[in-house]
Amino acid sequence: MTKLSVNINKIATLRNSRGGDVPNVVQVAKDAQRFGAEGITVHPRPDERHIRYQDVLDLRPVVTTEFNIEGNPVDKFIELVLKVKPEQVTLVPDAEDAITSNAGWDTVKHRDFLREVIAEFKNNSIRTSIFVDPDPQMVKAAVDTGTDRIELYTEEYARQYSKGNKEGIQPYVDCAEVANDLGLGINAGHDLSLENIAYFKKNIPGLLEVSIGHALIAESLYQGLEYVINQYLSLLRS
Repeated sequence: MTKLSVNINKIATLRNSRGGDVPNVVQVAKDAQRFGAEGITVHPRPDERHIRYQDVLDLRPVVTTEFNIEGNPVDKFIELVLKVKPEQVTLVPDAEDAITSNAGWDTVKHRDFLREVIAEFKNNSIRTSIFVDPDPQMVKAAVDTGTDRIELYTEEYARQYSKGNKEGIQPYVDCAEVANDLGLGINAGHDLSLENIAYFKKNIPGLLEVSIGHALIAESLYQGLEYVINQYLSLLRS
């Protein structure tokens, strides 16, 4: 069964735009879980423009499902993860000035660096996942890093699907088959939505988890958080 992890970065963005503590990210995480979310994802960046490092510390006691912390493994991030000890850490090679994640790891070029970081996390019993483009070579090379899972970067799939090109999923199918053969778990995220999630889930063998934030929060503005979370769960389980 494919799990749904709700990324609450956009809640923090809204809070930060006004100051104060409304909406409260801890309460939203509690509510998301109460409504059925099977995980909570956060992606703190060095400038803390949405999720703050303190938010991550505050969330740890209330996340009773799966806590997934995403980010570029700079020293400050590594220290935070080792302190919080989430169930999963997802390594993303985003630049400090990136608006959002826009590329996966070159698992050949950065193999040794990733191997060192991942070994430290795994020594602390933290499951690891690395963000990769839909390139079978990057998936194959990911095995040598020691990661438990990969997270397929799905922006291009979403773009092609919105144009009516369902063949745009084929690179993801190819990568999933490679990952399955190599014993790597498969996660996915970025621009997945109620519109495109069912087709993706149906065609990706062994999809363990999706992390969805921007679309889910935007959809919830119109339809309500509880309803939207349950719509995702229904589509992922059908």
